[in-house]
Amino acid sequence: MEFPFDINQLFPERISVLDHTLEAGGKFAGRPDLQACCATVIDELGKASARAQQLPAPVTSASKMKSQRHQLYLLKDGESNGGRGVVTGFLKIGYKKLFLLDLQSVHVEAEPLCVLDFYIVESLQRHGYGLEVFDFMLQDKNLDPVLMAYDRPSPKLLSFLANHYHLTENVPQVNNFVVFKSFFLNRSVH
Repeated sequence: MEFPFDINQLFPERISVLDHTLEAGGKFAGRPDLQACCATVIDELGKASARAQQLPAPVTSASKMKSQRHQLYLLKDGESNGGRGVVTGFLKIGYKKLFLLDLQSVHVEAEPLCVLDFYIVESLQRHGYGLEVFDFMLQDKNLDPVLMAYDRPSPKLLSFLANHYHLTENVPQVNNFVVFKSFFLNRSVH
C-alpha cells in the first residue's frame, strides 16, 4: 500500500511495533506532521482490512489505537515505491478478558493475548508476509499461537493458522472469539 510520503521515515524497521502513542521508536516527539502521517497509515490499513473481511466498519484505527492498550505490528517493504517504501500489512494484538467454554463446556475466565485484526495487502498475500509478521510477534511475545484467542477470525485466517501452526481443532464459543483445543490443555485458566 503506497502513501504520498516516505514510509521509511515513519517506520525505520521492517516490522515496527506501535502502541497507543502511535510512534515507532519514539521518533515523533514534537513532530505532529509525522504523527498525522502515521495515523493516516493506520486508518487506511484499518479500512482495507474491514473491506477485505466485509465488515461494516474498521476495527483498527488511529483513534482506537490511542484509546486502547493494543499493539500493532506494521510490516513494510522499504525498497518499493522508489525507495520511499510501501506498507505490506499489519497484525493487531491485545489482552482481553474473556469468558470461555472449556473442553467440558464449563465457563472459565481468562485474559489471553488476542489477535484482534490481521491484514496483508491482497496483491501481496501468499508471499510469506503474513507468516513473517506473525512469527515476529510470536517471538516478540515469546508465545505459542495455541495460547492465543482470535477475534472473529476470517476463513483466510483460520486457513493460515491451520497451514502454518497446525491449529485446526477449535472449541466452539458463544462469543466471537476462537480458541483451539490445546488452549485449555497447555495453560491454567482462572
